[in-house]
Parts: sequence; C-alpha cells; structure tokens
Amino acid sequence: METIVIEKDINVFYITADSYPDGIMDAHKKLHALVPFSPDRKYFGVSRPENSVIVYRAATEERFPGEAEQFKCDTLILKGGNYLCITIQNYQQDIPAIRKAFNKLLLNQQLDPKGYCVEWYFNATDVRCMVRLRD
Repeated sequence: METIVIEKDINVFYITADSYPDGIMDAHKKLHALVPFSPDRKYFGVSRPENSVIVYRAATEERFPGEAEQFKCDTLILKGGNYLCITIQNYQQDIPAIRKAFNKLLLNQQLDPKGYCVEWYFNATDVRCMVRLRD
C-alpha cells in the first residue's frame, strides 16, 4: 500500500453500470465505444454506496469543457488530494484482486467519507485501486 497525491481535481464523464458487479464490463465497453482507448487519456472505474446500493461508473477524464455534453454523459469530480493506493499488475489475469485490494483499503480509518473507490486504468495492463483520505 502506498499514498499517492492527485494534484488537482479531475473532471470525468461516465457511463453508469446497470448493476454491480455484473454490469461493470458492459459499462466500460459502452464508454470505450464513445471514447476509444488511448494512452493519452485517463480512464477510471468509480464506485460507492448510494442509497444502500453500490453504484459503479466507467469514466474518463473530460479533456475540454463541454466534452461530456458532446457525448450526452453526466459528470462528476474526483477530488484532488492524498489517496491510499494498491497497484495491481496484469489485473486481467486476476480480476478478483481488485475487490481484494478495495477490501484492504476500506479498512483505513482516515478515509474521506464522501470519497469514491477509484480504479485508475493507467495503462493497458495495470490498475491503481485508490481511496481518498481526509484532508
């Protein structure tokens, strides 16, 4: 486990999964149909409980104001700050490792209660599982 700093807020737009966890892959497929994978763009999985149900969103950074509207997508802000992080290499070889990482991260008592569980797909094979810490 490590702590990384996200220097500034990241505006993202997203596709909401129809269900959790079964709808996750479909949400990512729909997002990539709109915005094909590019190493120059940040992609995320963003989730948290809302009304006692885990809501999962496949997201990408908004590269310019109004990009989300161009795709008719909703937006949210991933707040900058300190994030507790576990990096999983070759995550597609062990998808359950993502859930295990978040189970460990969520035990920390310093979590931002309004934060998200964030999967940052920073390249084609690896993911950073992150939770924001309180300011």
